[in-house]
Amino acid sequence: MKLFFALALALGLAGCASFDGRGLVPGKSTGSEAIALMGEPAQRLALADGGSALYFSRLPRGRAVYVVTVGSDDVMKSIEQRMDPAVFARIVANAWTRKEVSELLGPPGLQGRYARLQRDWWEYRYYQTPYYRVVTVQFSDDGVVREVYDMRDWEEDRQSLDGPSGTH
Repeated sequence: MKLFFALALALGLAGCASFDGRGLVPGKSTGSEAIALMGEPAQRLALADGGSALYFSRLPRGRAVYVVTVGSDDVMKSIEQRMDPAVFARIVANAWTRKEVSELLGPPGLQGRYARLQRDWWEYRYYQTPYYRVVTVQFSDDGVVREVYDMRDWEEDRQSLDGPSGTH
């Protein structure tokens, strides 16, 4: 019985980890502290100033990607939630590349190919009250963004209305 309670307590405390970086302070916290708090980053990007950007993702089913930037001294400069319409609006079709999208948003939650269109696609999910949303970025074979679609996630909306038993 003691083992059961010890295990339950450990799982409860593990659930208290702050994926959104709550408690991290720019200029004071470190990249190492961010990793200890938020888990292993899904992507690391070296920055021109010698620092780095750490991408903490909950995609594909989660709806958040937090980017923590740290200086070459490992001191945190900023933290930003990138699954946001204002961030998606920065992507420029027919000008941006896969590299730029990856630097802005981090790794996609899902990716695939539209064979008939000869385009690859990356998917990012987010939530904007009151709707679940999906952004799909399409790339031509030369790696250039050709289309960016921001749509309601009808599949997720349907599941939230139906509930687990499908009775609504």
